[in-house]
Amino acid sequence: MKMSGKSREIHKVMIGDGPVLLPGIIAVARRGVPVVVSKGAAFRKRMETSLQLLHTAMEADIPVYGVTTGFGKSCGNRLNKKTVLKQGENLMRFHGCGTGEPLACEETRAAMLCRLLCLGRGYSGVSPSLLEHLAAFLNLGITPVIPSEGSVGASGDLTPLSYVLAALAGEREVDYRGERMPAGKALRKAKLAPYVFKDKEPLAMVNGTSVMTGIAAVVLDRAYHILEAAIGASALSVHALQGKAHHYHPVIGEAKPFPGQIYVAARIRELLTAGASGADLQAEGPETLQDPYSLRCAPQIMGVLHDALAWIRPWVEIEANSANDNPLFAAEMDHPLMGGNFYGGHIAFAMDALKSAIASVADMADRQVALLVNPNVNRGLPADLVRMTGEARVYHHGFKAMSISASALTAEALKATMPAASFSRSTESHNQDKVSMGTIAARDAARICTLTERVVAIHLLAASQACEIRGRVDDRPSLALLIGSLRRLAAPTYEDRPMDADIEVLARQISIAGFPEER
Repeated sequence: MKMSGKSREIHKVMIGDGPVLLPGIIAVARRGVPVVVSKGAAFRKRMETSLQLLHTAMEADIPVYGVTTGFGKSCGNRLNKKTVLKQGENLMRFHGCGTGEPLACEETRAAMLCRLLCLGRGYSGVSPSLLEHLAAFLNLGITPVIPSEGSVGASGDLTPLSYVLAALAGEREVDYRGERMPAGKALRKAKLAPYVFKDKEPLAMVNGTSVMTGIAAVVLDRAYHILEAAIGASALSVHALQGKAHHYHPVIGEAKPFPGQIYVAARIRELLTAGASGADLQAEGPETLQDPYSLRCAPQIMGVLHDALAWIRPWVEIEANSANDNPLFAAEMDHPLMGGNFYGGHIAFAMDALKSAIASVADMADRQVALLVNPNVNRGLPADLVRMTGEARVYHHGFKAMSISASALTAEALKATMPAASFSRSTESHNQDKVSMGTIAARDAARICTLTERVVAIHLLAASQACEIRGRVDDRPSLALLIGSLRRLAAPTYEDRPMDADIEVLARQISIAGFPEER
């Protein structure tokens, strides 16, 4: 389950010698692992064959969509050989209409790697030099600034990928060594010449699903971390509320054998394991026979996310390693193959599903925070987890506002779960009359990750505070270690103080490495 730990062992990622799976994508996107374009004979032969097939079609005056024809609805226009390259240059310009905040650098890097993987399949009619140049951008840390809005997810991510296309040619803006600057300036600093595109290369760079897929890959990595952090916070809540450990008994999973439910229950049991002095850690009143659903059903709730990741991950890996370009060129075909691999339906469906699974974890975490702060249901803990005593207790409010923030963040996450694919729109003169909205779905999922990371951060802070008030955490050594890791990042709260910085530092830790950092 701990996918990200594997990616730390990757020292380079090879393009052209086989698929690159999620750990490799994350290693490049989030940790800057170098990318190497294969020199293998079989790979170079595939690249040369598709390029030769393109040139043969052009010499025979066979229409090649987007190369010797116009784009989209304008495909009825025919171009002569002198205007082919001018059209390619124009492609990067008229698609320069993206809006909104830029994608995160890690998302853009993942998208660039996904484009490399697509072109490296050898169906696109491009030269190895294009792949080498794109790999150089990744290895030198030159990251195009891509506005997040403007893709309908078919013909792929035309507008956002045009910003990568333009940056390769030295146009628009990039992030270089932490500074935003004109692409031409960054290329000069990096001692890299602007790329000069060949016949089909401008279209091959933009006509595909690489932005939605890159975002989706980063979302998956974050979702794994969210799951582990939420499991830890739930185990802390069980201890703090003197909950029933037998709710996580393995026989319950045997009776309903979803892998995710079994996994989560096992992890909670592991964290709740008590030493020899661990008797009487559970409430024994008649009204505490069963814990509330957000505790008792934690394996069933979080198990959905676990099992969703199990089928979504291979979908994202297949998309990342696919030739999602149009047209395609294959050795067994004597003409260009024009199809719809740029359609992002699988990513749209996967991200729409994942959105709901992640937001449900936020909802569970928010409900557990509500249990912890409410003196009517928290089994003897002080209201709002206030740790002050005596007269000072009256005017201190502890986690009162934190519970409000958790609810607000959760509500926003739940609101964003509306399926993006349900809003397909006809566009581009009814040529693109059914589109995937995959990029919007992936962006929604990334936003829900951000919100959920913050909710789970609040949950961890509240549950740790509650455990410290309850006491006897040392009877459960794994929980004691968990709280120790948290306290190295965020101090306990006694007198009322701002806790926004604590939320952000924990949320960032969850996003990049899990909490505690995954073994």
